[in-house]
Amino acid sequence: MSFEWFICLRYLKAKRKQSFISLITIISVVGVAVGVMALIVVLAVMTGFTDEFRAKILGVNSHIVIQKFGGEITEPARIRDKILAIPGVVGATPYIYTQALITGGEGGTGAVLRGIDPDTASTVTSLEKHLVQGSLADLKNTISKSDSRPVPGIIVGRDLARQLNIAVGDRVKLISPSGPLTPMGIIPRLKACRLVGIFETGMYEYDSSLIYVSLDTARDFLNLSEGVHGIEIRLDDIYAADRISRQIENELGSSYIAKDWIRLNKNLFSALSLEKTALSIIVALIVLVAAFNIVSTLIMVVMEKSRDIAILKAMGATSAKIMRIFIYEGLVIGVTGTILGVLGALGLCELLSRYQFIKLPDVYPMSTLPVKILPWDITLIALSAVLITFLATLYPSWQASRVEPAEALRYE
Repeated sequence: MSFEWFICLRYLKAKRKQSFISLITIISVVGVAVGVMALIVVLAVMTGFTDEFRAKILGVNSHIVIQKFGGEITEPARIRDKILAIPGVVGATPYIYTQALITGGEGGTGAVLRGIDPDTASTVTSLEKHLVQGSLADLKNTISKSDSRPVPGIIVGRDLARQLNIAVGDRVKLISPSGPLTPMGIIPRLKACRLVGIFETGMYEYDSSLIYVSLDTARDFLNLSEGVHGIEIRLDDIYAADRISRQIENELGSSYIAKDWIRLNKNLFSALSLEKTALSIIVALIVLVAAFNIVSTLIMVVMEKSRDIAILKAMGATSAKIMRIFIYEGLVIGVTGTILGVLGALGLCELLSRYQFIKLPDVYPMSTLPVKILPWDITLIALSAVLITFLATLYPSWQASRVEPAEALRYE
């Protein structure tokens, strides 16, 4: 053990008459530990919340949406085959998008109508996994129990089904305000459908407003030909969406536009990122407060040990060695608090993840507090805490190195 470490450890073990300094040292360690633990837990919760929110959104929506300027995509099969040939694309499906009024049961309400291809939709979205009743295959024409006429199927969200008081097997009507123009005015289009499935994503915005029908049903309802409003795409890497969307635009030409999930939800994820940054800055102030505790602790130790410092310098210890003694002492406090904080944060996050005893209100898309620990976050927080505590030791250590033996021992 070096001379500096030996003296440092002796100073950390306060004598009985110096128990107050020892108590301040313990408080400083606890302060660093609490700050590090709080910062890791906040980042883990915000990261988990962002990832869970993204998973909910991408569970119903695609990674990239392809649309054509000024109209419909008239050759969806050819465009789809061309897109699937691009590396990184694992699925593509055409869709039709419009707004409609749905009536049935105990009333009616406005909704977003999406026409999908039941055969290829499952390669892009995880809607099939969110179905609590029925399947995507049921969207194809079915036979009504009341008569022998084929009736197209429809899938709605759980909240919408509850609002209309409808169940699987019930008849509903779709009404489009954009009907044909007659001498009597615009006549709304009507389409009778049979409820064949109910889905639940956990997000009220989707569960209360989305309805799904097959492409053929949507075309017949809107009086379209073979065209579609766009093509949805799924990727093997969601973070490559920006690069692949630009590649798709280059492949298809200037008449097409590709929008990735980041651009489509930019405001939402920007708000979550800003909230995460703001909370991190606020909680990081705890570590700064603990650093000031270390400063005050070391200053009191220097004042208490000024006689010992003078004797050490009289015996030949240089100012650099004296300075290193107190730097080591501050680093021991900082590193010990950081290690305890990391261990405490890992334990608390494990409890939150395993037992999920913190329940969230219904306004959130998840029922319990999500937690996701990133190794990079832990490493960055630990290194930052140690660096802050190291900087906090410089001034007291410099003051200790300036002690003059003659002045300190004059009245001894």
